[in-house]
Amino acid sequence: MQKLVINGGKKLSGEVTIGGAKNSTVALIPAAILSSTPVVLDSVPQIRDVDNLRSILLDMNVTSEVKNDVLKIDPTKIHFAELPSGKVSSLRASYYFMGAMLGRFGKAVVGFPGGDDIGPRPIDQHIKGFEALGAHVENKQGQIIITAPEEGLKGAKIFLDMVSVGATINFILAAVRAKGTTVIENAAKEPEIIDLATFLNNMGAVIRGVGTETIRIEGVDELRSNNSHTIIPDRIEAGTYLSLAAANGGDILINNIISEHLDAFLAKLDEMGVNLEIGEDSIYVKPSPEIKAVNIKTMPYPGFATDLQQPITPLLMQSKGEAMIMDTIYPKRVKHISQLQKMGGDISSENDLIFVHGGSKLSGATVSADEIRAGACLMIAGLIADGTTTIENAENILRGYDRVVWKLHQLQADVELVGIDDLA
Repeated sequence: MQKLVINGGKKLSGEVTIGGAKNSTVALIPAAILSSTPVVLDSVPQIRDVDNLRSILLDMNVTSEVKNDVLKIDPTKIHFAELPSGKVSSLRASYYFMGAMLGRFGKAVVGFPGGDDIGPRPIDQHIKGFEALGAHVENKQGQIIITAPEEGLKGAKIFLDMVSVGATINFILAAVRAKGTTVIENAAKEPEIIDLATFLNNMGAVIRGVGTETIRIEGVDELRSNNSHTIIPDRIEAGTYLSLAAANGGDILINNIISEHLDAFLAKLDEMGVNLEIGEDSIYVKPSPEIKAVNIKTMPYPGFATDLQQPITPLLMQSKGEAMIMDTIYPKRVKHISQLQKMGGDISSENDLIFVHGGSKLSGATVSADEIRAGACLMIAGLIADGTTTIENAENILRGYDRVVWKLHQLQADVELVGIDDLA
């Protein structure tokens, strides 16, 4: 177990550059096995989830090599392999191998996916979509076994009962090699889905309508990668550093941002009175005279992202007034609350609503990062708190944040990662 030790209460300054989007990367790596030629991904974040996915690739005899932020994946000698629980249970995004393997081999055997415990995230819609494409799905001893008919998958019309990023991505991965046309209705619109479609289209896929409620996919016989694909900037990492900068009150420049991907989040910062200068691909955060409390309701994109409700909480704790957070995506995403209370935060949860009373004076404490975004929340709280904060289970932060300790050092933060690296 690793711990992040933070000596807080210090005004930060400097600049930080956002890495490639985690939520794109964890879909692009499974998608790479659909190519009959080597794949090159640029701007790959240095995070634990990438390491875990590369390990899963190796089980299928898919080699990969990473240098700086460039990842080369060679699927030319791939063979089918069952992916039981174990590595698969370490991260939720491993379920993208369902769609990718179904598209590549016509079958997939995958253990139930793991990841952060933030409440129910059923895969019923994934199964419904695979069955619509003609696949047979069964749950056997904790494994999901998906088998295409002998004649292969056939394009179909799929309606999502609930907007789901994961299901939308899995259907795309399976349908690009299916025969005929697949139409996904009530599809998710996230930028990471557009990024995936751009990657696949550049390899010869025919995907239209991404970013809208209806996606149309014409199946093709083969996908071939000819050029490297640059991953879009991570909007969640960007929002996290924006929250940190605003809560800390220092002068911080954040580079490599697509501000349009953060419209809902930036609108809330503006409502709070955060002093921002938005450039073409950067945002400069200046000290703000006063932060006002606001209410937040998470929604599917382009609404306020659920992954940013925890990182913005320490900023709300520095505000004047009372705020309420309603997470309509994952209402049970509240594990950070008891940890913030240990630090003196005046925050509570009732009936799936989070209540934040501004003006909290935070003090260092020993807390636990039970999932990625809760860890980011506690990291921000530790940086603005007086004294020393020790965040246990810091490996969860490393799962989703690119070179986070190094980047915090660039902002003059006094932080140190201690303990045994279980991936070393």
